[in-house]
Parts: sequence; C-alpha cells; structure tokens
Amino acid sequence: MAEGYCVKCKSKREITAGVEEVMKNGRKAIKGRCPTCSTVMFKILGGKATPPAAPAGPGPSTPAA
Repeated sequence: MAEGYCVKCKSKREITAGVEEVMKNGRKAIKGRCPTCSTVMFKILGGKATPPAAPAGPGPSTPAA
C-alpha cells in the first residue's frame, strides 16, 4: 500500500489496512495502522480530490419560442 512514518516506532513502515480519505480542505490522505505496534498512521497525499462528475444526460431543455 503506502509507506508512512510511525511516531511510536520512530521509523518508516508500510501502512496496513489503509483507507483513502478526503480531508476537510479537499486533500486526499491515507489512514491505517502500523504493522508492528498498531498505532494509527496518517499520510497526506499530493493533490486535491476531484469532485464527482455530474451524470451525463440531456442538458436543460428550454422551450422554443
């Protein structure tokens, strides 16, 4: 998955059971656990999350004059 820094082990570890989340400011992050001590690890990913696309369909209809 992703590699993050565990503050309890004081080393970089692979994040286990990671779930991608979107923070309040719109950025993406991965939240999971350290495989050694099971402390919660959090890694902020680059870039902003994209909003979901609008459903494709006919555009707004305007009555013909």
